[in-house]
Amino acid sequence: MTVTTTVNLDSLLCVNLTPPPSLYKKTLNPNTSSPAEPSKRLTLHKSNMASKEPDHEHREDDDAPAADDEDTGAQVAPIVRLEEVAVTTGEEEEDAILDLKSKLYRFDKDGNQWKERGAGTVKLLKHKKTGKVRLVMRQSKTLKICANHYVLATMTVQEHAGNDKSCLWHASDFADDELKDELFCIRFASVENCKSFMETFREVAESQKSTEENKEASAAAGLLEKLSVEEKEGKDKVEEKDVKAKEETETKEDTKKVDDSEKKDGEPAST
Repeated sequence: MTVTTTVNLDSLLCVNLTPPPSLYKKTLNPNTSSPAEPSKRLTLHKSNMASKEPDHEHREDDDAPAADDEDTGAQVAPIVRLEEVAVTTGEEEEDAILDLKSKLYRFDKDGNQWKERGAGTVKLLKHKKTGKVRLVMRQSKTLKICANHYVLATMTVQEHAGNDKSCLWHASDFADDELKDELFCIRFASVENCKSFMETFREVAESQKSTEENKEASAAAGLLEKLSVEEKEGKDKVEEKDVKAKEETETKEDTKKVDDSEKKDGEPAST
C-alpha cells in the first residue's frame, strides 16, 4: 500500500524562517499585542533568499568540472631552438649479420667467479670493405660497450655445461680501451637464439679462416713474383755487363790492330 503525502512549501518556509523569541521581544509594538515588525522581516528575509538563489546556481556552475582542452590549432614557437647533431657510433661502414638481446658475463680470475658485464644487444658486424667481422655488445640503457673484439679463425664457441641457453668463448677484448684476454659467457632468452648465435659465430670463424688462407696465398704469390722480377732484373744487369765488357774488349782489340798497322806503315822499306 502506497501513501502519498503533500507538503506545502510555503508552510515549511514560514516554519523554518520563524524568528527566534528574542527577536519578538525587541520588535513588539507597545500599542498592540501582536508582533508587527517580524512579518516584515520575514518578507525581507524571503526576498533576500530569492535574490541569493542565482548566486547559488552560479557557484554550482563554478564547481562543475572543466571541459577537456580543445585543440585550437594555434602554433607556439619554441623558446630555444635545438640543432640536430650527427652522432657517430663507428658502425656506419659495417653491416649487422646478427642482432640478439642477451646478458653477458666475464670470468673473474682473481675472485674465481662469474661477474655480470651487462644486459643489452649483441651484434656481429661485417665490414663492407675488409670483410672482417667483430662482436660488439652495448648495454640497453646507457649504451656502454660491454664487449668489442674481432672474430678470428682461431676462436671457438661451445655450449655452457648444464645450461642450453648459454655459451662460452675466449677473446682478446678491447671494451676497456686496452686488450684483455677474457673468458665470456653469454645467456639468451631462448635456446633457439643461443643456437643461432653459436652457428653464426662458427660460420664467421670459418670464413675468416678461408680469408686468411687466401691472404697468405696471395702474399706468397706476390713474394714469388717479386723474387722472379728481381732475378730477371739481376740477369738483365749481368747480361748488360757482359755486353759492355765484350764491347770494350772488341774496342781495345780494334785499337791495337790500328796501332800495329800504323807502326808497320812507318818502318823503312828493306833494300
